[in-house]
Amino acid sequence: QVQLVESGGGLVQAGGSLELSCAASGSIFSINAMGWYRQAPGEQRELVATVTDTGSTNYADSVKGRFTISRDNAKSTVYLQMNSLKPEDTGVYYCNVDATTWQKITPMRRGYWGQGTQVTVSS
Repeated sequence: QVQLVESGGGLVQAGGSLELSCAASGSIFSINAMGWYRQAPGEQRELVATVTDTGSTNYADSVKGRFTISRDNAKSTVYLQMNSLKPEDTGVYYCNVDATTWQKITPMRRGYWGQGTQVTVSS
């Protein structure tokens, strides 16, 4: 199975910064994209940012200009630098990897989820 290890969550005051990281390992043939999603209490999980294997990025409107997603292809690791944090950024952040693995002789592309890391921003 694909293993995802997340780190970097914590408690920070409004205006502060945090950096999340997510490292993927396992029998991965290729990684098409990596990204971050978050879920606030009582709300649906939403996309925060993604980055493709070619470096194209996509951000939720709410985080544009404040968050930066990047990846280290050699380490199969994705990062999310979060600056100017706001209380509404609070939630559980989940790493997602769009990867291709081998299922016998058939390549299978699907998403894999990390365990989530809590980010809490106080006023």
